[in-house]
Amino acid sequence: MKHTLSFAHARKLRVSSLFLSAFLPVLCIGPAAHAAEPFDVWLQGLKAEAVQKGISPATLDIAFKDVAPIAKVLEYDRKQPEFSQTFWTYLNRAVSDERINRGKKLLNKHAALLSEVEAKYGVQPRFLVAFWGLETNYGDYTGGFPVISALATLAHDERRADFFRAELFNALQILDEGHIAPDKMSGSWAGAMGQTQFMPSTFTGYATDGDGDGKIDIWGSLPDVFHSAAHYLASVGWKGDETWGREVKLPPGFDHDLTQLTIKKHISEWQALGVRRANGADLPQADIEGSVILPAGAKGPAFLVYQNFRSTLVWNRSILYASAVGYLADRFVDRGRLVATQPPGDKPLSRGDVISLQTNLNRLGFDVGEPDGVAGSMTRKGLRAYQRSRGLPPDGHPSSEMVDILAADQG
Repeated sequence: MKHTLSFAHARKLRVSSLFLSAFLPVLCIGPAAHAAEPFDVWLQGLKAEAVQKGISPATLDIAFKDVAPIAKVLEYDRKQPEFSQTFWTYLNRAVSDERINRGKKLLNKHAALLSEVEAKYGVQPRFLVAFWGLETNYGDYTGGFPVISALATLAHDERRADFFRAELFNALQILDEGHIAPDKMSGSWAGAMGQTQFMPSTFTGYATDGDGDGKIDIWGSLPDVFHSAAHYLASVGWKGDETWGREVKLPPGFDHDLTQLTIKKHISEWQALGVRRANGADLPQADIEGSVILPAGAKGPAFLVYQNFRSTLVWNRSILYASAVGYLADRFVDRGRLVATQPPGDKPLSRGDVISLQTNLNRLGFDVGEPDGVAGSMTRKGLRAYQRSRGLPPDGHPSSEMVDILAADQG
């Protein structure tokens, strides 16, 4: 995702590993660090390279004063959740009544500023407030880690050293340009910063001085927060004259192989295939392409999603997150609750459950790679193939039901 696929690493709502293949990819940027090298020795080399990149020695002296590796950062980096979240458990927490009501008040309170931002970038206010609400609960939780120390810890560690080394240089550039003081540069354990939870590379690429004071403060200035978020979204294809998507009703016998983001059809084509609004009414007559998705599988809600949903996925690659942003924005303007309801017995899968599912798919000849407890794209592809072979709806959705079915299947 943008340089922002780590947005919201510190957020209270953890994205399900079933729906997010990776928050941070390994990017080959600059020389790799080696964890075996003593931190102090490694830091001297990094400072020398920073000077070569144009960072002032004075900034480096201040930024690295008393910096030391943070054990908690490495603990979070290594931690894998034992249980995934289901679509419903995630959505119920992300789009709570409290968050909806507060968001409505903030939309009204900041209407003038949000209208100004919309006029410039074409991002509707309700969506900006929805991102704000999901990222940091409207600025309440911006992260308590010192960004330079957190990034230095991760850049020194060999696991994803190249990516975090590059982010560390970007963070130093932000300090060198005087946007924020080092002791005020706080963020998540992975370095996501401010009320937008921008990674430093996202800040240097898209953060904007919305209040005209010569600095960009995504920690404390709402003009800077909203202008920066809108600037980024506009840059990844956000459409100000479209919504994100809508809940839809699929006809009996619908081909579930069509329920993938890789398949895009005009609204009129989906209408011809029997797809309707959730209340049974015809789809809107609009010149828009979209994809049908089933974030909770064939037994959950179906959505017809458009370009703005895809833009949200650039911000955060989780289908759950993107669905929550759109749904929260709809609730701000009283577009109603979902027609689909949470089924009884809805429960998350443990890592052991997913490993069992993967192991049995491999056993039955549906190669999903080494079982690792994370249901990524390869697992979902294999599951679709298995479901198709057994006459089941090929939704590719890992569920407790599918775990049981695979365990009982003797081939």
